[in-house]
Amino acid sequence: MTPVILLAEAKKSAEVTDWGARIGWLVGLALFIALVYWLMREGWKWRGTLQGDLPALPTAPERPGEARLTMSGRYHGSTTAGQWLDRIVAHGLGTRSRAELTLTDAGLEVERPGATDFFVPTAALRGARLDKGIAGKVLTEGGLLVVTWALGDKLIDSGFRSDRAAEHTEWVDTLNHMITDTEGAR
Repeated sequence: MTPVILLAEAKKSAEVTDWGARIGWLVGLALFIALVYWLMREGWKWRGTLQGDLPALPTAPERPGEARLTMSGRYHGSTTAGQWLDRIVAHGLGTRSRAELTLTDAGLEVERPGATDFFVPTAALRGARLDKGIAGKVLTEGGLLVVTWALGDKLIDSGFRSDRAAEHTEWVDTLNHMITDTEGAR
């Protein structure tokens, strides 16, 4: 008989997998993924520490007044004004979440379920525009409402996307009109 026929007649096939080596590789891969995740988390915490000089976020007044505009959508994050990749993570501003925005004469109230709410007083508002990206989130041209505001002596851009994108233009016009009126009153 030829050796090929002998192999075909064998009652048990040869082991195909070396289980020890396979388990070793899987454990190594899991440890590598855990290390990368841990390093990313430490980098996020370090960025928050570096931004620790930012003052606390303002809270909404008890009676902010009648709502001029409301919007339901997503909060995509905040960055240093004019630097769309320099994410701000201090005080929970780096956490993406659902958001309910309410614009009153007192300012812009941002309610975020599961994340820190914040309030931007009218005096702190600096501008509003439509843009296409902020801190790792890129959308179609004009798909993002970006509000520029001051927190202490730092200018911040915060990005929002409405569930109904047609609302963005009205928000930009109203916010910029409010800012112009506020600056004229000073």
